Amino acid sequence: MKVCIYGAGAIGGWIGAKLAQAGCEIDVVARGGTFEALERDGLTLVSGESRVSVPVNASSDPKALGVQQLVVVAVKAPALPAVAQQIAPLLGPDTIVLTAMNGVPWWFLQGGFGGSLAGAQLEAIDPGGKIDAAIPAKHVIGCVVHASCSLDAPGVVRHHFGNGLIIGEPSGEATPRAGALRDLLARTGIDTKLSPQIQKDVWYKLWGNMTVNPISALTGATTDLILNDDLVRGFISTIMLEAKEIGARIGVPIAESPEDRHAVTRKLGAFKTSMLQDVEAGRAVELDALVSAVRELGQRAGVQTPFTDALLGLARLRARQLGLY
Repeated sequence: MKVCIYGAGAIGGWIGAKLAQAGCEIDVVARGGTFEALERDGLTLVSGESRVSVPVNASSDPKALGVQQLVVVAVKAPALPAVAQQIAPLLGPDTIVLTAMNGVPWWFLQGGFGGSLAGAQLEAIDPGGKIDAAIPAKHVIGCVVHASCSLDAPGVVRHHFGNGLIIGEPSGEATPRAGALRDLLARTGIDTKLSPQIQKDVWYKLWGNMTVNPISALTGATTDLILNDDLVRGFISTIMLEAKEIGARIGVPIAESPEDRHAVTRKLGAFKTSMLQDVEAGRAVELDALVSAVRELGQRAGVQTPFTDALLGLARLRARQLGLY
């Protein structure tokens, strides 16, 4: 399979390296130091004592790479509008776009999902529907990543823990292409599951990280310290209850309590969230995909979200002061 990785950061690099090891031809859209490293050394995956480098074909211009069978979009949400402007040369009639990203995606309410909100565009994520026009939902297979990776250097990915992907059609259909993609990813050694409702998996992951991510960006604290503070944990739980009510109204009910979800996060130990890592590295933060979209869904579904609003306002102000939003 001819595969293009658009966003060869930690997660995109991990998936790309695994696919290359499974025999796929890997193209990568990259620029600057990442492009130079990939051209010189290939893509390197470090996991425990293992260190494997695989050759890839890197280019800063998607036109030079041509139509792909699979495009893995693994950029941070603020970079997605720029990707949408340039992705057209990679897309043929049957190209699959696998979205390995955090937060609410632009296709979230497509495929008949969302109850009364089905088919709506979320302005917080895709103002004017430009991303949807560039990457129509018919190309998309959604993906939820359950893995922790980081970059040791441009083109050098370190896999820490977790080895899971959940994929699924926005429509919920068990299509032949989704099954084939699941089988391909499973052959790489990644634990890959096919979901009958990928929006539910997206929402459940979001339910855990829409709070700890921005709070870590505000405070600089790791997740264990955030959850060990009773007042902060109580604030988080109240936000989660707002999101739980939104989910129930749009078709993704959650049976668990916030404390149940906190217990899952605690098992991961003390770690820096992706948003805290972005703040420390001076990168734009994913507030809109993680929090603004939840607020908009609440407004559209008729759910009051005062605590979500407070978190968004504080985190947005901090990010603006740092020049990251």
